[in-house]
Amino acid sequence: MTDPATPQELSTDGIAAPLRFPAFRRIWLASLLAYLGILIQFVGAAWAMTEMTSSADRVALVTTALMLPVMLVSMPAGAIADMHDRRVVILIALSIALCGATALTVLDLIGLITPDLLLVLCFVVGSGMALMNPAWQSSMSERVPADALPAAVALDGISYNIARIFGPAIGGIVVSTGGAVAAFALNALLYLPLIIALFFWKRVVEPSKFPREQLTRAIVSGLRYIANSPSIKVVLTRAMITSVIAGSIPALMPLVSRDLLHGGAQTYGIMLGAFGFGAVVGALSMGEMRKRMSAEAAIRACSLSMSGAIAAVALSREPFLTAIALVLAGATWIIAFTSFSIGVQLSAPRWVVGRSLAAYQASTSGGVAIGSWAWGRLTDAAGVEIALLVSSALMVLSALFGFWMPVPRTNTPDEDSELLAVPEVRLPLTARSGPVLVEIEYRVAPENARAFHNMMQDVQLSRQRNGAYGWSIARDIADPELWTEGYRCPTWLDYLRQRNRSAQFEGALEQQAMAFHIAPHPVRIRRMLERPFGSVRSKDEPPNRAGSVVKPGHCKRGMGNCSSHPATTAAETGKA
Repeated sequence: MTDPATPQELSTDGIAAPLRFPAFRRIWLASLLAYLGILIQFVGAAWAMTEMTSSADRVALVTTALMLPVMLVSMPAGAIADMHDRRVVILIALSIALCGATALTVLDLIGLITPDLLLVLCFVVGSGMALMNPAWQSSMSERVPADALPAAVALDGISYNIARIFGPAIGGIVVSTGGAVAAFALNALLYLPLIIALFFWKRVVEPSKFPREQLTRAIVSGLRYIANSPSIKVVLTRAMITSVIAGSIPALMPLVSRDLLHGGAQTYGIMLGAFGFGAVVGALSMGEMRKRMSAEAAIRACSLSMSGAIAAVALSREPFLTAIALVLAGATWIIAFTSFSIGVQLSAPRWVVGRSLAAYQASTSGGVAIGSWAWGRLTDAAGVEIALLVSSALMVLSALFGFWMPVPRTNTPDEDSELLAVPEVRLPLTARSGPVLVEIEYRVAPENARAFHNMMQDVQLSRQRNGAYGWSIARDIADPELWTEGYRCPTWLDYLRQRNRSAQFEGALEQQAMAFHIAPHPVRIRRMLERPFGSVRSKDEPPNRAGSVVKPGHCKRGMGNCSSHPATTAAETGKA
């Protein structure tokens, strides 16, 4: 639930609109401190590794240790975010990160920290953040209305990059005066305000339409949705390519400071601060850029600009010039990745948004982790300057992907459809009854056959991403006007979920398919149980809201048979 605000207030405030909502404002301010702590710890960990070893590979692995968990944990974390109270998930995740930061502090304080142990504990902290990220991003829509969501995403980026401006500089001072242990301790303390703010956030949980999915099934459902969603696949692919190439910036920054600029921890902190300052400038310009340019045009422009900035960092030996180049790199980084993030959030319905964002975070963080390792290896072989110049050249090539895989236009999130009445049932079904076979008969004029078939390819993707299996479309060879669409769902409950997961644009897509039907009677829909006895459990399964036995005459909107409602036909919102 969000606090009320008028459309006039939102349009007037622009980027600041989400700050009108107290819950968002409190959590945003607390997150700023947490981000500050994370950046301070990163400086401490990277510089501690630089002091313990001269290997560029080991130094770059600090970034990998922090980012790799996002790639490994994101999909389960996204499923957990969609299945459970997101506030609780975030609190548990922060507690894990707090434990990792505390362990780093204690072990460094007593002198037991080693390069391998440093990487392991960075991995623990990264795992906590990986568990938190999908719940954090998907809960943003619960703190602001849909109109303010793009601004909220941009503000979250701004808070991180404000921390990026001051955190590394503070981290450099903290490390130079108190050592890495002081940076680790400060990070642990700065988690506490966010934990307190989230603890007092009165999140209003809407009751779920159906019972919670099992974790493995929820992960599979999320993967199926993404696999059958062309727009999300394009965004994920482009984001991963960009992150692999751009990963040279965070991975090699300590070596740029030490080897190219001949500085210390403070120089490293200032360079990271310059990058963060650029990111804030980029985030503040997001609103105007979204008005003037498409997402694809903005991402191409950012790729080319980032290429020039990376080349300048490689060739510069003056801290001032390097800082200017990093300001440009930070601005283009945040614009590109915020555009990717907004594209995912606006393309995914609410039931799967956590898993979609998890996939996005896995692709970007995995890309940075893989890129960091690769750039570290290349630096060991050829030097920092050559590695950065190679990254710059590849960034130019990444802009060309826009001609092959353009990022789709997305402006507003699509609303979920209303919960549908349950179709007529005359068998005693339970949630686990199944498999369920659905057949839909259309009569289509022969001259419209090709157009109808093309339309049904989009319907196929819609059915499959919402949970259908074994989809097919077939034309009767003895009656050319007759087409039969068929698909299966593993159980009755799975069918009810699939039927109610469609977003409004998918409902409109089904209506367009129905419009090809030329017979005077409605489209005929059959729902059949493939194992009508062995899988129907009427005695041994305990009744519950979604799995109770459904008997003829029993009416239960959203689950059981509704004898007072007609069987589903074209008149019933076109839903199979």
